Amino acid sequence: MKKILITGANRGIGLELCRQLANRGDEVIAVCREAGKQLNALNLRAVEGVDVSAADSIRVLQKETGIEGLDWLINNAGILSVESLGSLDYEAMERQFAVNALGPLRVTEALLPRLGPGSKIGIVTSRMGSVEDNTSGGYYGYRMSKAAVNMAGMSLAQDLKERRIAVALLHP
Repeated sequence: MKKILITGANRGIGLELCRQLANRGDEVIAVCREAGKQLNALNLRAVEGVDVSAADSIRVLQKETGIEGLDWLINNAGILSVESLGSLDYEAMERQFAVNALGPLRVTEALLPRLGPGSKIGIVTSRMGSVEDNTSGGYYGYRMSKAAVNMAGMSLAQDLKERRIAVALLHP
């Protein structure tokens, strides 16, 4: 049995990860802004009121998760806004950076004392963050924020290698 914390756990990929991991018997800590009906139905530990882009929320998360060790940390929280050249919404782009790129780094750094040798960190990213794979343009904020989180993940992998904490960048 693993102890796993998942951000963005109230819908989509995060909700399904919670469902699958809880069904296999793992202890899941589901982190989100608001749990919702489907997440509450899973009867697992939910930590609500957490916005991965806000320092105050991360302090709440640190307090709520206590001092117990984590086997896995899955940084799944993310947002996507559609922008195209000529109608760029810079505030939406900044929000995507705050959530998609800085959020996983903020959560990881805050929970690092709860990770030890053999722990694993997953960052849900997107192929849309690939510079080489961008053949269609658009989605400026999303693409740029995912490229940034890819770089953060690579840096984390290097910095945590000696502590034997693995980091994976995951494209669903």
